[in-house]
Amino acid sequence: MTTHAWMLLMAYGGVLLLLAIPMGRYIIHVMEGRLRFAGRIESVLYRLCGVKAEAEMGWLQYALALLLFNVLGVLAVYALQRLQLWLPLNPQGVANVSPDSAFNTALSFVTNTNWQGYSGEQTMGYLTQMLGLAVQNFLSAATGIVVVIALIRGFARHSAASIGNAWVDLTRVTLWILLPLCLVYSLFLVQQGVLQNFDAYKEVQTLEALQPQTLAMGPVASQEAIKMLGTNGGGFFNANSAHPYENPTALSNFVQMLSIFLIPAGLCLAFGQMVGDRRQGWTVLAAMSVLFVAGAVAAMSFEQQGNPQFAALGVDQTASTTQAGGNMEGKETRFGIAASGLFATITTDASCGAVNSMHDSFTPLGGLVPLVNMQLGEVVFGGTGTGLYGMLMFAIMAVFIAGLMIGRTPEYLGKKIEAHEMKMTSIAILVTPLLVLAGTAVAVMADAGRAGIANPGAHGFSEVLYAFTSAANNNGSAFAGLSANTPFYNLMLGIAMWFGRFGVIVPVLAIAGSLAAKKRIAVTDGTMPTHGLLFVSLLVGVVLLIGLLNYVPALALGPVIEHLVLWK
Repeated sequence: MTTHAWMLLMAYGGVLLLLAIPMGRYIIHVMEGRLRFAGRIESVLYRLCGVKAEAEMGWLQYALALLLFNVLGVLAVYALQRLQLWLPLNPQGVANVSPDSAFNTALSFVTNTNWQGYSGEQTMGYLTQMLGLAVQNFLSAATGIVVVIALIRGFARHSAASIGNAWVDLTRVTLWILLPLCLVYSLFLVQQGVLQNFDAYKEVQTLEALQPQTLAMGPVASQEAIKMLGTNGGGFFNANSAHPYENPTALSNFVQMLSIFLIPAGLCLAFGQMVGDRRQGWTVLAAMSVLFVAGAVAAMSFEQQGNPQFAALGVDQTASTTQAGGNMEGKETRFGIAASGLFATITTDASCGAVNSMHDSFTPLGGLVPLVNMQLGEVVFGGTGTGLYGMLMFAIMAVFIAGLMIGRTPEYLGKKIEAHEMKMTSIAILVTPLLVLAGTAVAVMADAGRAGIANPGAHGFSEVLYAFTSAANNNGSAFAGLSANTPFYNLMLGIAMWFGRFGVIVPVLAIAGSLAAKKRIAVTDGTMPTHGLLFVSLLVGVVLLIGLLNYVPALALGPVIEHLVLWK
């Protein structure tokens, strides 16, 4: 790694930590209803919607409310895509989206995946972008946050039959966390040069005086703000955050990386305070940080090594004084290797999926890093809420393994971890590997699946593996060489997205309900401390062993063998 890369990584970590502390405190104030001005506004909304704010829900009612809410979201986004040709705010007159693509996109945005098998500026009208996709960016992010808040209540409460009110939680997260942050963030992006208008596309003459070029317009800044803060991913433009209208400057790029981790990091610290032991939040944050730094260093280092095939062709990879050599294929010269490698690590550690470079053009081991980040379960900071509840599943697994080693009933935060919790934890951890590996196997065996592979051999296999890993873990980024906008992939990836999202959420809420009903156990000399360096090491080890071992054979068939062939 270069000096510039180290400085960028340290600056990023320092600024993130400074912002995460007040973010965590603010989240607690919002979710516990401490905002003075919020009560009156919320009460009006509850009366209009017929919601009884004081009536709390058990875990099953909470889960059914979220499922119903998200199913309605799928239907709304699907309808907007299928009817957009006849709807207003469509100055380019873009056509209605095909049924299979509309199905995939609706599931994608509702599940916080934002997988896009299409070119955004050529496929979606402004009304679909704002009323359909942008709205679901808010609501899907809010869904992830309320689930982890419900789980935290399960740890914090005792002998309780409820874990909160889903409608109240969704309202508070959307109104007082996501909307204010996105408003400020959108204004910053506009100041940096990101588009925000409803104009028709512009025909401009290029400096070469050749054919005129069409420049896309649209409400980009508002979509960009929530796509980053809500760890949604996707993009108004096909080039995503590599596009100068989405990410114009080095400062906007740095702030976009910060915004991806801001809420997940704040939630870790909020977790510690809500369960009555701030050390617990710092412990989880430390475990995430260890995995994040390791991935970032690896990605930037592998990309800095360059591509030996260029050297064989006589191409000088050290000619650029600003980049100090390395693999610049698929990267914006505005950002370079360090900022591209760091962005790729952040966006796949979180379930964001936004990209400022093309992961398909990374070196084999450079591309392995974002692939592994997702396969760990998106728990390294992860998505808004999803990362923390995923890491807490591994924490439960860690205390269970430790309990087996010492012959003691495992405990976590004063609650006994028994058979029911372990069954639900196992489902939550194993559902995504099952979806990824089964989906990849079907795709490489089926003619329709192989037809979308642009690159034969190990890299083509990596493209398919990456697609199902991204879908099932609700990330949304892609190895761009796979032609996935086909009925086969739209259906298969849509199924992976839905069950990858709610196949985890339902078991997590079941654990929340079970823990809330338990009595709190007093700490004794035999209680294993779940804070400090020892538990951080145990938690990181469990994440790597259980989260990654499922994928080792598949990784050997893809990026590992590609690296060995490339560097033979």
